[in-house]
Amino acid sequence: MTFTKTTEQSSKYEHLEKMSVSELLSNINQEDKTVPFAVEKALPQIEILVDEIVAKMKLGGRLFYIGAGTSGRLGVVDASECPPTFGVPFDLVNGIIAGGDKAIRRAVENAEDDANKAWIDLQEQNINENDVVIGIAASGTTPYVIGGLQSCNENKITTGSISCNAGSPLSQTAKFPIDVVVGPEFVTGSSRMKAGTAQKLVLNMISTATMIQLGKVKGNKMVDMQLSNNKLVDRGVKMIMGEIPVSYEEASELLAKYGSVRKAVNNFQPPTSNF
Repeated sequence: MTFTKTTEQSSKYEHLEKMSVSELLSNINQEDKTVPFAVEKALPQIEILVDEIVAKMKLGGRLFYIGAGTSGRLGVVDASECPPTFGVPFDLVNGIIAGGDKAIRRAVENAEDDANKAWIDLQEQNINENDVVIGIAASGTTPYVIGGLQSCNENKITTGSISCNAGSPLSQTAKFPIDVVVGPEFVTGSSRMKAGTAQKLVLNMISTATMIQLGKVKGNKMVDMQLSNNKLVDRGVKMIMGEIPVSYEEASELLAKYGSVRKAVNNFQPPTSNF
């Protein structure tokens, strides 16, 4: 298979070391502005994959992200933020990175080159046909990710992908590919930049749209969020006040009693009249 790896092509900017800080920031910003437009072109692909995820989750399925390096870290970040944001179980959305959790902070040599390891990692999570696995790789050529999706396909597990090169081996492997073609990076080949930003935007869309479709948001509020700090407790109290006619103190009591905004609102019973 032949395809053009635009993420590896030479930057359109020369002599970066001669630029002032102001010039560097301005030029990086100019490149970053192109990313949302690249994501926009991929919206139909993203929609198809989200619909598939929602359908699988309604059957009891889970979502897995697999990736290496920056791509793997982005998957871990998105997965780890779903429980506190939407109040879902910690094993509903999962991020798996080549090299294991230690690779989140430090690169693990050759971890991305093992085409068999992702399937081993997924089997440890008791992967099954109700689950969805999304491979994330800016280049679209990472063996760890491609091998993982190939094994999933062989075992009738739904596969998706996020790549920044059109027609990549990863896109050809996934049943539901997403191609966000952002072009050359400001620093040649540094795909943690535009490609990483594009992947983060797509992951935001996938997890957020999925959770909304599953009823984890009411109106525009995170009614099932975990109350893990004072800021979120205060936000929860104010959300309750916006839904039912109670004071701050009363809302605080309801939140403490029921543990979530949704439960507090649903269980609220207005006082009966004395007349």
